[in-house]
Amino acid sequence: MLPLENIYQGRTLVWGHRGARAYAPMNTIPSFELALKRGADGVELDTHLTKDGKLIVLHDFTVDSTTDGKGLAKDLTLAEIKALDAGSTFSPEYKGTRIPTLDEVFEAVGKKLFINVEIKSESQETDGVEQAVADCITRHNLTQSVIISSFNPLALKRYRAIQPEVPIGYLYSPDYNFSSQMEGFPHEARHPQDQMIDAAYMDWAKQHNFRVNTWTVNDPVRATTLHKLGVDAIITDKPDVIIEAVRGTSR
Repeated sequence: MLPLENIYQGRTLVWGHRGARAYAPMNTIPSFELALKRGADGVELDTHLTKDGKLIVLHDFTVDSTTDGKGLAKDLTLAEIKALDAGSTFSPEYKGTRIPTLDEVFEAVGKKLFINVEIKSESQETDGVEQAVADCITRHNLTQSVIISSFNPLALKRYRAIQPEVPIGYLYSPDYNFSSQMEGFPHEARHPQDQMIDAAYMDWAKQHNFRVNTWTVNDPVRATTLHKLGVDAIITDKPDVIIEAVRGTSR
């Protein structure tokens, strides 16, 4: 297992939420490249399998909210998804932007940024996404610069069995919390919604040797508070704003 100390190096990292979501269409190559340009240490993204078994980077289970198409991603082929416009709903400036594959994201920024890959899964049984993600990470030689997260404890357990050398983080919120299913299961990080974090939470996390990567923080005052509490990474739509806040303070 890669020591996460090699990644954090005693710092509070700032990861772009779906890239630089405040400034570019989420989960697209322009968004990830902009996060890099604005100084992010890493990015968070979401991945699913298409009908023909290809990994795409998309937040929702449908393409409806971010493209000019409709339907479940799992019911569309990669060719059908690549025909969609994933930029115009954000701004005319990004007209023609496409939903990327995970391979394309890794090729664009995989050697430049730490990447939090969120596996989108709601089922008790696998659709093969965990194996596909592991294969993609191996193909790009990125086992030492990624972390896998998911709201689904079963997906994390399946992933750990496939690729134990990659760290995993359990993702949860006050309204979506199955953390009891993670008890006794070795994992390296917790990814709580930021409102769940206070001094008592951080004490608990440290006692259990969990790294704490929190989301989604766009308020610099709150980011400063979280930094002083000792969180390990802050996931934000505005990496430049949060970097300025965090780097201007000390714990």
